[in-house]
Amino acid sequence: MRIGRRPILAMAAIAMASLLLALSAAAEPPAFWRVYIGTMTTEEGQGIYLLHLDHETGDLTYQGLAGEANRPGFLALHPAEPWLYSVGRAPDEDGGMMGVMNAFEIDAESGRLTLINMQPSIDGNPCHIAVAPQGGHVFVANGQGSVVGRSIEEDGALGEVTARMPHEGSSVHPTRQRNPHTHAVDFSPDGQFLFVSDLGIDKVKIYRYDSETGALAPNDPPYMETAPGAGPRHFTFHPSSAFAYVMNELDNTITAFAYDAELGGLETLDTVSTLPGDFDEDNTTAEVVAHPSGRFLYGSNRGHDSIVVFSIDETSGQLTLIDHTSTQGEAPRNFNIDPTGTYLLAANQNTDNVVAFRIDEESGLLTPTGGEVETPLPVCVVFSEP
Repeated sequence: MRIGRRPILAMAAIAMASLLLALSAAAEPPAFWRVYIGTMTTEEGQGIYLLHLDHETGDLTYQGLAGEANRPGFLALHPAEPWLYSVGRAPDEDGGMMGVMNAFEIDAESGRLTLINMQPSIDGNPCHIAVAPQGGHVFVANGQGSVVGRSIEEDGALGEVTARMPHEGSSVHPTRQRNPHTHAVDFSPDGQFLFVSDLGIDKVKIYRYDSETGALAPNDPPYMETAPGAGPRHFTFHPSSAFAYVMNELDNTITAFAYDAELGGLETLDTVSTLPGDFDEDNTTAEVVAHPSGRFLYGSNRGHDSIVVFSIDETSGQLTLIDHTSTQGEAPRNFNIDPTGTYLLAANQNTDNVVAFRIDEESGLLTPTGGEVETPLPVCVVFSEP
């Protein structure tokens, strides 16, 4: 039997990912994880909140306000330094509000945040943020249709604009796709490419990233199209780098891709529903995260209010439904998995609660730990080692 080049490369990549996971698991995990919660601040909320997740028990404890900010919905940690970056809002010269990017320094002892500086996001409605793996630049997805990058200075401050890539186009949804709507920015694991999910034009745009200058250039191929009306929202890579997955907000699906790490190209493998077959009420999807083992993929449903669990075929990257688990709240806009793959924390925006689940390493199934904390309008979960 002749085996194709792609399955061989995929199996080799997954074997390496499994080895790296085993080596990392052998290291002693911290007694607890710091968990930063980005929020959509209101009169009750004040910014970014800090929780502790006990690694042994799965208990969550509220540590209070980590740092003040206006609508710091999504957060990103620097890969090497004690700095955290967020999207946000700030007053403009005309008395309105403009989109901004915030830089914070993390206190080593307490985990509290001190604002370093704030810079405009240039275009409106910043909704997602990512720091380059090389650590020199930070990029933001502006919901009004662009991606903007800024340099990171020696003290962690946000510096000059290094890239601005406006998007053009529309798609078939009568209200959500009249214009571009860049929704997420995600780097390839090697930091050579930036993938921008644009809900408004049904494309995942692909850019080559210059780590020296912070510039972006359209890749060849420059994008991957999803089905009309799918609405690509968030994007993630398989730990092996052989596959990638996009969460489609509008048609409640996940599309699996084969990934060419050399060319930065995506090839569509399959698209699967995130919902049970008998569910016919309103729903939009939100987050998608691959388990560090590479064996499972998780996604969130807002309406069904659940985490959908899939197994991942180790050679093809394709998905098989395992389960749906209630998030014990409403509108799980975001969730995340701790670096060891032991816990999943779900942020329920409409019920102001963050809920902890233990992940079964063999089945991928989720079981509530009993850990739960109230925070106002939680929309982002980021883990940090103390």
